[in-house]
Amino acid sequence: MALRTILGVSSGRRKSITYRDAGVDIDSGNRLVERIKPLAERTRRSGVVSGLGGFGGLFELPVQRYRRPVLVSGTDGVGTKLRLAIDAGLHDGVGVDLVAMCANDVVVQGAEPLYFLDYYATGKLDEDVAYRVVAGIARGCELAGMALIGGETAEMPGMYAESDYDLAGFCVGVVEHDAIVDGSRVVPGDTLLGLASSGPHANGFSLIRRILADSGAAPDMPIEGRALIDVLLEPTRIYVASLLALLESIPVKAMAHITGGGLSENIPRMLPAGTRARLDVGAWRQPEIFRWLAASGGLEDAELRRTFNCGIGMTVCVADEHAGAAADILRREGEEVWRIGSVEAAEADSARVIYA
Repeated sequence: MALRTILGVSSGRRKSITYRDAGVDIDSGNRLVERIKPLAERTRRSGVVSGLGGFGGLFELPVQRYRRPVLVSGTDGVGTKLRLAIDAGLHDGVGVDLVAMCANDVVVQGAEPLYFLDYYATGKLDEDVAYRVVAGIARGCELAGMALIGGETAEMPGMYAESDYDLAGFCVGVVEHDAIVDGSRVVPGDTLLGLASSGPHANGFSLIRRILADSGAAPDMPIEGRALIDVLLEPTRIYVASLLALLESIPVKAMAHITGGGLSENIPRMLPAGTRARLDVGAWRQPEIFRWLAASGGLEDAELRRTFNCGIGMTVCVADEHAGAAADILRREGEEVWRIGSVEAAEADSARVIYA
C-alpha cells in the first residue's frame, strides 16, 4: 500500500501550507528572542557562561566560596492572577510575580538564588505583550540578584485562546551545607517576625475573581488611594536581598514564604514537631484590600487566613535575644517589620497556629 494512502493524504496536488498557516510564527518568535536579549544581559552576574539562544543555559557554580555547596531548586507559576492581568491588559508586573514566587521559596532555605529560566506559552504570540512580560521577569531577576539565562516561548494554537498566555519559572540557588535553614533549631520561646507584603501577591486569585464577579466591583474603584485593579495586580515583593543581608549577621532558625495556604498553612511548614506558633493578630497592619475582600466575600477569619497572606509576605524565626537586631537589619534593608508572635510547645494533635 502506498505511503500516501496509509497517511490518508490525497494523491491529488494541493496547496502547500506552512507552520505559520497552522498558527505558529517562527519568525515572530525569533524577533522576540532578539528583543529580550538586552533584558537578559542586564541581569548578568558572575557565573554566567552563556547567553540566550543556546540549547541550555550555562552557569559556573562558585565552588571556591563553599566547602559543601548544596543546590536549592524551585519552580512555580503565577496562577489565575494572570487572568486578571490579561483581561485588564496590564502585563508588566506578572513577570516580577513569577520570579518572586520562585526566588522567595529558595531563599527561605538560606540559599542565594543564582539563575532563572522562564516558560511562556500562548495561543498566538503577541510580541509586544510577551516583551512586557519578559521585561518584568528581568526586573524581578535584578531585584533577586540572579541571572536570567534561558527560557522557552511556546506558541500553541488550539491549546490556548489567542490572547491568553501562561507562565512558569525555574530558579536555582546555592547554600553551604552547614548553613541550610530548615527549622530544626526552632524551640519554644523563639520570636516570629513578619515582613510586610505588597498585597495579595500571587495567591488566592480564584477566590478574588469570584468575589469581584459576585460584588460587581469596578476595576477603577478606589481602595488604598489607588484603583482596585492596580492594588490587586501589585507585584509580589521579593525579599531576597533583605534576607541574605540578615543571614550574614543573625543566626536565623527558620523562614516561611507566605504563599498558597496563607498564614495558617505556611507557618507550620517551618516549625518542628512539638511546637506551634502563637500570633498576635493586632501586631501588624493589615492592608485595606484584605478587609475589603473579607467584607465583600463574607469570608470568615479562618478562611481569610488560610487563603491570603493578610499583610505578611514572609516570616522569620529567631531567638528572642536576636529579634531586635534582626528587625533593625531588615528595616535598614527597606522592609516593614513587626514582631508578630512566638513559638510555644504543643501537643501533636493541637493546632499549629493559634491566633490571639
